[in-house]
Formats: sequence, C-alpha cells, structure tokens
Amino acid sequence: MAPSIDINRFEQLRATGELPSPRGVALAIIRLTQQDEVSIAELARVISADPAFVGRLIKAANGVIGFNRRQVVSVHEALMVLGLPAVRSMALGFSLLSDYRKGGCKAFDYNGFWAFSLALALGMQLFGQRPRAAAPDELFSVGLLSRVGELALATLYPDEYAEVLHAAGVAGSSDLHELEAAAFAMTHSELGASMLADWGLPTVFVDLVEYYDRPDEADYVEGSRPHLLLEAIQSARCFADLCVAEESVRPALLGRLLDRSASRGLDRAEILAECGRLYALWGEWGSLLQIHMLASPPFPGLPTESPATADPAADVPREAFSVGETQTDDAGSGAGDASPSGPDGDRIRVLVVDAGAALATAVTRVLADQQEVEVLSAGGVDAGLDLAVRLHPPVMVVGCGRRERAGLSLIESLRRLRIEPPIYVLAVNDDESEASMVGAFEAGANDFVTRTAGARALAVRLRAGLRDVRMQQALARDREELRRYADELAVKNRKLREVALTDTLTGFRNRRYAIDRMAQEWAAAERSERPLSCMVIDLDGLKDINDAYGHDVGDIVLKRVAEALRGSLRGQDVICRTGGDEFLSICPGSALEAAIACAERLRVAVSRLDLDVQGQRVQVSISVGVAERKRDTSDVAALLKLADRGAYRAKGSGRNRVAAIQSE
Repeated sequence: MAPSIDINRFEQLRATGELPSPRGVALAIIRLTQQDEVSIAELARVISADPAFVGRLIKAANGVIGFNRRQVVSVHEALMVLGLPAVRSMALGFSLLSDYRKGGCKAFDYNGFWAFSLALALGMQLFGQRPRAAAPDELFSVGLLSRVGELALATLYPDEYAEVLHAAGVAGSSDLHELEAAAFAMTHSELGASMLADWGLPTVFVDLVEYYDRPDEADYVEGSRPHLLLEAIQSARCFADLCVAEESVRPALLGRLLDRSASRGLDRAEILAECGRLYALWGEWGSLLQIHMLASPPFPGLPTESPATADPAADVPREAFSVGETQTDDAGSGAGDASPSGPDGDRIRVLVVDAGAALATAVTRVLADQQEVEVLSAGGVDAGLDLAVRLHPPVMVVGCGRRERAGLSLIESLRRLRIEPPIYVLAVNDDESEASMVGAFEAGANDFVTRTAGARALAVRLRAGLRDVRMQQALARDREELRRYADELAVKNRKLREVALTDTLTGFRNRRYAIDRMAQEWAAAERSERPLSCMVIDLDGLKDINDAYGHDVGDIVLKRVAEALRGSLRGQDVICRTGGDEFLSICPGSALEAAIACAERLRVAVSRLDLDVQGQRVQVSISVGVAERKRDTSDVAALLKLADRGAYRAKGSGRNRVAAIQSE
C-alpha cells in the first residue's frame, strides 16, 4: 500500500528542511549507492572519510548484524559481505542516530528512543531471519528506522508533540495515534512510512512501518512475506520492551515474549539463549553508538553478566574536555548535540589539541570577549581526532611540537577525512623557522603562529579564523535558503500541474489528462496483454436545464452527477470530464462485459438522484457508450471512437441507456 499522507503535504514538510534526514558522509553514501554503476572502490573511499561509520560497518560485517560470518578487516570486504542496499540503509540509520540524539521536544526521550530502536533492530534479525523474511542486514535497518515517524514529529513540532505525549501518558499509548491525527492530521506511522518511501526503501518495508502499531488492520495472507515480517517485528517489539524495561516488570515481559515464540513453534531454551546473546550485543552496540543505557540486571533466565553501561566518553580522557582550568563532562560541553555550531545563533566551538594546558588557557583568555565562542580542549592527538569527528568544531588550534609530527599528522588526517564544511585549522609551532611554517601549510593548516609570538598575535590569528567561519556559515545559510526556495518552488509547480490537469467544477481530471492517461493504459495493456475498456458518458438534457434554470443550476447538477459517478466507480477506474456534459471513464483490466456492468451501475446511480431546483424536481440521466480494446482496434483514437458511437447509439435509442457497438 502507498503511504497515507498526501504527496503535497509530505513535500511541504520536506520543503521546510526540518524533517530528519541524512547528512554529511552518510548523504554522500546514499547518493552514491543510488547510481547504477557505482564501484566498490569509489564507495569505500567515501566511507573511509567517516572513521565512526567505518567501525560500525566492519562490526556489522563481523557478526553483530550478520550472524555467523567470517571476520573482515577492511571497508572493501565489509561492502562485499553486506551489499550496497544494506550499506545505504545503515548509513541512513546511523546518520539519523548521530544527528538526532537531542532535540527540542521536552517530553520525547531521545536516548530511550534510540535504545529501543537498536534493540528492535537486533530483535528483527532474530525473528525475521528464521523464516527468511529478509536478509539480516535489511532486517536490522528496518528495525532501526521503524519508529522514525515519532522522531520526525518531535523534530517538526517539538512543543505541540510534547503536549500530545503528555496527553497520551506514555509514548506508544493506544491513544497516541488518535491524538496525533487530531493535532497534526497524520500519525507517526503514516509519516514514517512516507519518509521510508521517500528514501527509496522497498514497499514491503514501508508497509511494515505503516502497520507497526496496528498489526490487526493488516490484511496479509498467512505465510506471505509481508505477514512474516509483521510477525517478526511484533516479536522484536517484545524483545525491545524487555531490554528497556524496569527490573520489576521484566519477568512478565519475558513471559509474553516466550509465549509469542512458542505460538510460532520456537524452542523456549533456544529463544532464551538467542535473546541473551542479543541482549549482550545490544550493550556492545550501545557503547559503540554512544547510547546511554541504564545498568541492567542479567538477561532473565540466563547467568550472563549485564552489559556495561555505555559511556560515550569512555575512550577519551577526562582532561580532553578541560577548558582553561575547569573541566566539563560530555553533556556539559554539548558533545552529543547534533548541531553544536549551527549558523542560527549557536555557539562556535574552538577545539584546542595540545599535550599541555597552557595553549588551551591562552586561547580561552584571548577569546574571553567572544560571547558566542566555546573553547574545548583535547589533551592528545588521538582524543583530538576523536572529538573532531564527533563534534565537528568549526575551528581547531593544534599544537605542533618541535621534534614530533603528531600535530601535523592530526592535521593531515583531518584533511584526508574531507569533513564538510572544512574545519579551520590554526597550527601553533615551537619555532619560527621557514621549515616549520611550510610543514604546517603542507599538512593542511589554514594559518600558522608560534608559541612565542604573544597573546596579541594569537588573538589576531584566531579572530581571522572566526571571521572565515562566520562567512562560511553565512554562505551555508544562503545555500540552505536557496535549497528551501527550490523545494517550495517544486511544490508550487506540482500544484500548478495538478491545477492544469484538473476540472475545477467537478474535481475530476480534465481532457488533457484523459488523453495522456489513455495512451499510458493502452501501452500497459499491450505489454501485459490485459484487457482495457473505456466509457464515454453523456449527461442527458444539460442544455435544457441551463436554458430553463440558468448555468448556475446547471453547475449544481454537474456536481451532483459527478458525485454519483465517483461513488459508483471501482477503485481501479479513472474518470475525467472531457467536455461540458461529457465524461470519460478508463477501465484498466476490465473486459467489455465487466465494463458494461459498471456502466449500468453508473446509469442507475445517476437516475436515482433527487434534484430539487427552485421547488421543482429535476430528473437527470446519462447515456453511456462502452468499448473494449480488441486485436483489431488499431489505436486509442479508434477505441474512443467506438465508445463515442456507443454513447450516440444510447442517446438515439431514447437516452438513459448503456450501449456497446462491439456487443452487437
């Protein structure tokens, strides 16, 4: 099924630029994998620019996502194991996870959302891979993205969605869909399905997200692939609930999971063992993806140790966040913020990377008057590179020792990563020699200053860098504004196209659309060798009504007739208004007999209309001509001519009739 949100509404939401979407390297990966002839080498080069994604990709290939696979050690091998569709979906999911860890919706638990989604992704592999409903990598990705509609509503409408969540009591309440529909004219399931469709995920996964919260409404054939996927995600949901639940309710949730597994013929001991393994993997992925997880007891029924509490700064020394003589933790510095240095009034981060504290202190002092600047410090090169990738600070000050190349190596690594927009790097060296200056610029530094130059020289260099950053941010704002205008223009152009192809009085498509659509259906019928019929429908006596009561009454009659026709057609039929009193209905997949039966139903519906005009009852009727594409029907024009002759025959026989020349 297609996503439930009207396409115009979704395009308007997308044009705002506020919908969660992939960025940076992830966006480059997605665009590249959409090309028909992308090479593994080119894709590996782009992926290598994001060390964090490299680690996640290799970990995925080594068994945390795809079970029982041989160890791989390179991006190229990981791509061969996982395949392009899986890599594209992973890049999408991990990009959203990295960029939307926090947000403005106070009632939305962003960390809990991702912890649950990660558990859902792992559960999907366990319960979806057994019946071979999909590849394990696809199952992981769709599990991670299944609730993205909730994140989107929290991002688009932070205050309004907070009120909705508060009214619902808890996110996921049975009333949540109704409250969302009342507040936004859409639900998170509908919005999430539209987003997945827009990102190019297969229709079977789009429908899975649509029915995630209301599986009873899905009319799937038991044993079909959509049915297996829906069963899998409901079991995975039980596993995810168990992972994030308080200890007091875990036994009941485990019982529900085991009962559901038993109903599907799965062995209790095997499910316990597999869930215990996934529970441990959930903790590993939480640490890798820097998702804060509360310390949990061992998985119920197994003697496994609880997964270690995820600490996003576990591999970074505490002094890596020192600023001058103070220290702040990851949360205090805003390290998890998706947009730490955005163009619209956010603070500009300056990251100082040096073994000693003196340089960080000096930078803090000379920038003390810059209220919008935040100075962070990393004590070493490894910590500096990690923070640069995670925080993407607009400005970095890198200390370069006299005998060591560590600082220069850091600058070279930054340039190889091709971070966009590029980080402005000020190299601070121990001496003023020409060789030191040349080395800094060859490594990729934007500017150079010595430690002995004094505070004023350092301040001048830093202010020059900040000016450059602000100019780049202004350009980025302009580009984003142009992109937004382009999206809005695309929406308006689409609306104009809709207007150009729509009859304003009845809301039906017009003659121009009818001709194009007939040509399309003719070509499709030729390819598939399926039947194609059409009906020419004439409204009897419209001229007499116009002459007797005026054209305004004639318009009312046309609207009422159009409503009757619309209500009596089948779902696959298309109806257009091709003239003042003439309509054309296109019936793909219908033979002549079925089209005649449909035409008779239309005739009866119109004849039963009760029209009261100026106190008098006006009787209306239609004459319908029906024709089917046969082997001897040369083209569209010939088919339409046959139907038109049928309508003429019906009128000549006394009106209010259905006629088909071919049936005679």
